[in-house]
Amino acid sequence: MFCANTVIKNKNNLSYRFCFLNFLLINHTSYFVCLLALGCGVPAYAPAVSRVVGGENAVPYSWPWQVSLQYQSSGKWYHTCGGTLIATNWVLTAAHCISSTLQYRVLLGKYNLAEEEAGSVTAYPEKFVVHERWNSYNVANGYDIALIKLTKHVTLSDKIQLACLPAAGNVLSSNTACYVTGWGRLQTNGALPDKLQQGLLLVVSYATCSSPSWWGSTVKTSMVCAGGDGITSSCNGDSGGPLNCQGANGKWEVHGIVSFGSSLGCNYYRKPSVFTRVSAYNSWIEQAMASN
Repeated sequence: MFCANTVIKNKNNLSYRFCFLNFLLINHTSYFVCLLALGCGVPAYAPAVSRVVGGENAVPYSWPWQVSLQYQSSGKWYHTCGGTLIATNWVLTAAHCISSTLQYRVLLGKYNLAEEEAGSVTAYPEKFVVHERWNSYNVANGYDIALIKLTKHVTLSDKIQLACLPAAGNVLSSNTACYVTGWGRLQTNGALPDKLQQGLLLVVSYATCSSPSWWGSTVKTSMVCAGGDGITSSCNGDSGGPLNCQGANGKWEVHGIVSFGSSLGCNYYRKPSVFTRVSAYNSWIEQAMASN
């Protein structure tokens, strides 16, 4: 791992420096900070990692790049999707989470959405960058990825940190243990939790996931499948959130963005959660951040 020397400028003439852990872009207008120095992917509060089957309350603030994307309706705010903080003013999420008809806000440094928590931050979108090939009428086509540029940079803390992203093209091995996190429903048609949840999911190979008795041709190589045991999965409200996998160096990398699951239910056997594979979109992320 290293801090690369590549520097680019966006259309507003703001400088950006690439910092590879194994690819990530972080920005500031007058100075450069490497993600390695910031310790991306190393939570101040260690997550509880075990082989326990089923979802559970996360250790508070142990996934400090997790955000809650909320929309406003009748003067109130409602959680709709998750997201991942990848730079101090950029959030990675799913394209299907974004609607041009809604007003949004982003909550960072949160554990319990029902409580006021010291150190949490409310931010607002400046703009949304949705992948140009995303088609909401054909989710199986892929490209379910979007970026949210925040109006202001957020200050990093023990409760708000940046995610590491995997190397371009990296494909997880079958049975890799990862954790999906979010405030999604606890079960099909169930309640939305106040506290951040985590669930252990094992990666399913593309060969298996694309077989006829699993997802078949619905799954593409630009996706990651995880779960499918009929017990633990992502669910409504987890969309856009991260699939967190620990690298050999101990750092957590966000390999997936929650995209879709089975219409038959959230915990359906041989219908694993399907994620946008982040490592298939490194170049797109880089270019989108540089040009906006």
